[in-house]
Amino acid sequence: MLSPEQAEQIKSQIIAQIEQNFPQDKKNDAKSQIMAMNDEELEVFLKRNSLIQGTEDTVQNQECVFCSIIKGDTSSYKIDENQDAIAVLEINPISKGHSLIIPKEHISSADELPSEAFNLAKQVAKRIKSKFNPKDVVISSTKAFNHIIINLLPIYEQEHLGSQRTKENTETLEKIQKEIEKIPEPKKPEIIEKEKPRELEGKIRLPRRIP
Repeated sequence: MLSPEQAEQIKSQIIAQIEQNFPQDKKNDAKSQIMAMNDEELEVFLKRNSLIQGTEDTVQNQECVFCSIIKGDTSSYKIDENQDAIAVLEINPISKGHSLIIPKEHISSADELPSEAFNLAKQVAKRIKSKFNPKDVVISSTKAFNHIIINLLPIYEQEHLGSQRTKENTETLEKIQKEIEKIPEPKKPEIIEKEKPRELEGKIRLPRRIP
């Protein structure tokens, strides 16, 4: 049986494929059908379409959507990045500003999470608090597609990772992205020091004054 987190991530991947491959006039209807499925209906859909062989192999038989985001094969709303992880908006958020920290290496254990991933999580959480003023931003690791990620969940009421999710529209995601993404610092102009004139070697003898 799929976990709620796995189901939501699989839906996200299917919707990303719909965005890329479906005709424009059929996209909204297809996405609505996927989002309306409960966990059991989704699992039946995956089996009927030969996307999984059974519940035990669900994660292994699905391409890791997070690795796909890292490679740039799946579009995302990136808000920050460092050497070990990237921060993106959750496209099916529980609350405003819900974000994910994705390690660049495919890791399957929370013990393997690099410290830089947590550092990035703290930086992004600080910006979310500053911009949207939630009561708190809960930082927690979860596993989906056998890939450990970090959720940044802003708490405005009593939200938690099991709360209802919403398929957010592009315009809203782009607006939130602009509000909390890291703005690159302008490069400082390069100062080129002028070459100092070489000191004259020895003293120059002036000619004797002729009366």
